[in-house]
Parts: sequence; structure tokens; C-alpha cells
Amino acid sequence: MGKRLKRTLPFCSCSSPRLSSFFSLRASFAWFEDDVWIEIAKYLDGRSLVMLATTCKWFYKTLSEECVWKYACLRDLEVPDPGDVSFKWKKLYASAFDGSHSYLFRQEEKHIDWIRIGAFFLESSAAIVTEKLTCPPRKIQRKETLEEMLQSRGLCVLTNIKTGIWIADLQLVRCPVCDLNTCDGTMQTLDARHFELFLNENYQDGSWDYTQIGSHETKKHVDGASGAIFDMKHLRDASTAEVFNAKSWTGKQNDWQPKAKITLHAVAVNTNLQQNEGINVKFHVMRDGADGQIMAIRVSQQLL
Repeated sequence: MGKRLKRTLPFCSCSSPRLSSFFSLRASFAWFEDDVWIEIAKYLDGRSLVMLATTCKWFYKTLSEECVWKYACLRDLEVPDPGDVSFKWKKLYASAFDGSHSYLFRQEEKHIDWIRIGAFFLESSAAIVTEKLTCPPRKIQRKETLEEMLQSRGLCVLTNIKTGIWIADLQLVRCPVCDLNTCDGTMQTLDARHFELFLNENYQDGSWDYTQIGSHETKKHVDGASGAIFDMKHLRDASTAEVFNAKSWTGKQNDWQPKAKITLHAVAVNTNLQQNEGINVKFHVMRDGADGQIMAIRVSQQLL
């Protein structure tokens, strides 16, 4: 057998400068800094936030902070801060983006289709609700009742509206007063609600419901079925004027697809119509009690 080599020196491993600098960097940097991840969370959508929060308890705790979901909600809805709210921002975000709409809670069997228009902001507690896309007069006489105003002018001024963020949908439903098996009629509805509505127990248990405040009937051909809601305080804003420029967003006369326009303080819908014999427009509101604040508004159009 050959002679064994004697080990006179121990084996030494070489040290990687890159690896050494990495660990020294890690030692001087706290990877689980709350402020850092809260800032990173501002770039994530709701789905990504939920997925990250399920990875460990630390992320769940950090990403449950109100500031994270408030930022995400205001960012994705593109609205200003409403101030105090009655529910957690995480629940408000879910309510706004989980695909819920009012016909899931009421008359689901009548529902055909819907489109989420977006969010707008009612800064004042007074709004003009109208079936027309023309600019209302500067002064509107309020001596008439709501029903009289709607019957004579096709518009009215609503007061005692809950201010803050509102979400608007365009709904297409079957005629709500006819038998499903015999009526082929459809109704277009501008459906707007305060963004806290769906979380309120009185709404969920059916204590609050829509009441009709008036209607307006036109017994001759109309070019389009329209509905709009304007914040009274911002009626003369440049952004609101974009709604009144109907030709810029309602499409050509032979375009029958429903269209919608939303700005910071207003929302409107329009569908161009083929030859018809007129239209019936109904206006509904939902209040948080008999004489409470208005929490939801509907403008519905149906051909005669």
C-alpha cells in the first residue's frame, strides 16, 4: 500500500465577497418593517393584498391596517377621502369590488344584465335627478312637490342625501310589474347607491326598500332613454359639463349599445332608441328610515 499523505493544514473554505455583503446588508436592514410593507401594499390590488395576507400571521396583521385598505379603496374608486365612515375599510372595499349589485338582494329573478359604471362623490346633500342630458336652469322652483316636478319637467331636486362616495350601475331588468312568462319588455335603470349601503343590517334584512317618488311619461317618439344624477354644489363644474356634451359620449344615432358617463360629481346613462311610441320614466329612492337620509337612487326607463 502507498503511503498516506499527512494533513498538515486544515481545509479552508473561501468566502464569497458577494455573499458576505448580502448578509451584512441583511443584518443592517429589517426585512419585516411595517412601514415598508404598508408602502409596498399601496401598489397591490385587493386580490393581491388578500393573497399576501394569507402567507403568514405577520403579513395578515400588517395588511389588516385600516390605512392599507382605505388607500386601496380610494385609489381604485378614484374618489376623494369622505372622512368618517361607519364600517371597516376592508369590508367597504369588498362590498365595492365583489361583484354585488342591488338586484342580487331584490328581484333577482327579474334581472337580465348589468354594467358597473364607477364611483362618484356627492359633497352636498342636495342633487338634481333628471331624465334629460341638458343643463338644468340655475334656479329651480321648489314650491312643487317632487311628483309634480317630475311630471311637469322630468327632473327634481332631492335633499337630505347621504354625502360621500356613491357607486353607480347600469341595470337591465325585465318589466317588474308583468308576468315573466308573458312579458318581453325590458327596463333600463340607472342604479346609484351610497357605498356603505350593502353593509347595513337594515338593508340586508329588507327593512329598507325603494319607494317611488314620481314618474314622467312622454307619448311620442324619443331619441334616447337617459337618466342622470348631479351634485347641486358642482353643477357648474367643468367636469360636470362633460356630461351635458352628450354628443361626445352617447354614440351615433344608429348605435344601440347603452352608454354611460361618470365624473367626480355626476353620473349619466343613455341608450339611443329606434322608432318608438314614447317612454315612461320612474324615479325611486331608498331612505334609512321613514324620514331618513337617502341611501340609493334609481332612474328607470321603459318603452310604452
